[in-house]
Amino acid sequence: MFPFQTSLNASTLFPFKLNVLEQVRIAAEAGYNGIELWVSEIEQYLQQGGSTGELRASLEQSGVVLANAIAFFKWSDRDEAVREAGFAQAEREMRMLAEIGCVAVAAPPFGDVADVPLAEMAQHYARLSELGKRIGIDVYLEFWGRASNLSRIDQALVVKRESGVAGAKLLLDPFHMYTGGSSLEDLKQVDGGSIGIFHVNDYPAEPAQAVITDADRVFPGEGVAPTSAIAQQLYDSGYRGFLSLELFIADFGGMTAEEVAAKGLADLKRAYDVQAAG
Repeated sequence: MFPFQTSLNASTLFPFKLNVLEQVRIAAEAGYNGIELWVSEIEQYLQQGGSTGELRASLEQSGVVLANAIAFFKWSDRDEAVREAGFAQAEREMRMLAEIGCVAVAAPPFGDVADVPLAEMAQHYARLSELGKRIGIDVYLEFWGRASNLSRIDQALVVKRESGVAGAKLLLDPFHMYTGGSSLEDLKQVDGGSIGIFHVNDYPAEPAQAVITDADRVFPGEGVAPTSAIAQQLYDSGYRGFLSLELFIADFGGMTAEEVAAKGLADLKRAYDVQAAG
């Protein structure tokens, strides 16, 4: 049984150098329910003469939901001036995303956050969430396994709780769980209603955990991640939202973008098949 929604993170298609309209088309033709676009790619499309209206129309006509956007603003940087610039950037980008019909944006620990206490980070996240609420965009708190802070699920849960943000949601990712040292037991502490989106990928046994990089990610089911247990836990937690395929493979060995998208969807559904309770 596959009880989730499917999404394609545009990073998976980066080797093909497609614009956002082409990324949406490929996701739709492959059969994904949603897509995650990168703000940098949207901006490039706009700079080359595209419009937010055209992109929104493309999404609506395709039937693909813009489930989340990948952004990099320094919302929790230790330097106040840098942080304020990050908030100004966040407002610009979220207003643009709202015009397209995007429902959420990712907020990872981008910038100099090493010495920022989690309680202070929670205050910044509350401010960012309030800004998003006024614009009409949810802000998904994301941890990065290699970050100097906010690198684990338990830290993300502290920031979420201490922010006081009603309905705050996390962006989770098995690769970041692995590199940051989060376990399946940590995932069990996350209620399904607190998950905004779940990135899907896998990783090999080599390179080792200490040196593995994003480029080493593999398709779901082709690595050593405890994918079946993760899928079951997501289901048991009540999560029924998007699983979004996020790979950074530089060379797919002659496969076309369409073939990569189709393989990714098939592998995702196979790897995240679960058993219903009872």
